[in-house]
Amino acid sequence: MPELRKDPVNNRWVIIATERAKRPSDFKSKGEKEKGEKGFCPFCEGNESKTPPEILSYRKQGTLPDTPGWWLRVVPNKYPALQIEGALEKKGMGMFDTVTGTGAHEVIIETPEHELDFDSLEIGRVEETLWAYRDRSIDLNRDPRFEYILIFKNHGVSAGASLEHPHSQLIATPIVPSSVREEMDGALQYFKYKDRCVFCDIIREEKDSNERVIMENEDFIAIAPFASRFAFECWILPKIHDSTFPDITRHEVMALAEVLGGMLKKMSKTLGNPPFNYMLHTAPCKMDANQLKHYHWHIELIPRLTDVAGFEWGSGVFINPTPPEEAAKYLREEGK
Repeated sequence: MPELRKDPVNNRWVIIATERAKRPSDFKSKGEKEKGEKGFCPFCEGNESKTPPEILSYRKQGTLPDTPGWWLRVVPNKYPALQIEGALEKKGMGMFDTVTGTGAHEVIIETPEHELDFDSLEIGRVEETLWAYRDRSIDLNRDPRFEYILIFKNHGVSAGASLEHPHSQLIATPIVPSSVREEMDGALQYFKYKDRCVFCDIIREEKDSNERVIMENEDFIAIAPFASRFAFECWILPKIHDSTFPDITRHEVMALAEVLGGMLKKMSKTLGNPPFNYMLHTAPCKMDANQLKHYHWHIELIPRLTDVAGFEWGSGVFINPTPPEEAAKYLREEGK
């Protein structure tokens, strides 16, 4: 069974994913992995029996679960980082702390069409992917074992995608990830000092300067962050303060689909369909929204254009070769 281990120096948790155990010879080059993916795809329509039984699907009326006729499916990951079965147990090993690898790891298959990239989906299909994120988040939030639900997408081999078929993933964890915890701690300190949400202040500042705004509509704004870690990094934020993604309304889903779909199209056109990751950061499962006046849910979208090397790993300080002001300008103008 997987296990979470806590680094006693920086309190960072690491998942030791025994279900994904590899020998040294299993770590092939990126090119070999990409070449090996061509051919059979378990996510394509007609291959439903090759995945674990579906948890959720949006499908044609009258069709049965785990059969053709769907336009979106959610299934458990066949090789999960964490396992849904089992009680949550915490224990010590001398000075070290561990937690059983209890969690959920699901795959959201966004379309039956293998060759259709996410940025090519009709806006209604993007909306339904967001609805699946919401539906699964609400359901998993009810499980008392889980502290956090992270939704993310890997597109392209160098971004960590093991299959080309358009899909995203969800992992529910028994701990709050360190990056989210640090983000929340920083936001709380800002709130204690200024009695305002730092994300709301960022939105006001960016709208005033308009240097790093890439696109927006009535409900959402996409910006190149002032201290972007990566070239062409962007954040998508709701304009009205909201800490919890599952609270999203139907109108907001439509508005978010417009901005997320638009940003992916801009990146694809400007950067030549680059590999990318996006991550949805929201409030932890057990926190009441009323306790979170300082935190604001958002999506971080990062094209994988440069490698993270020794300096970044050793220092935690990122080197970004493209100023966010230039990145925003390119995406606004060349991504039309």
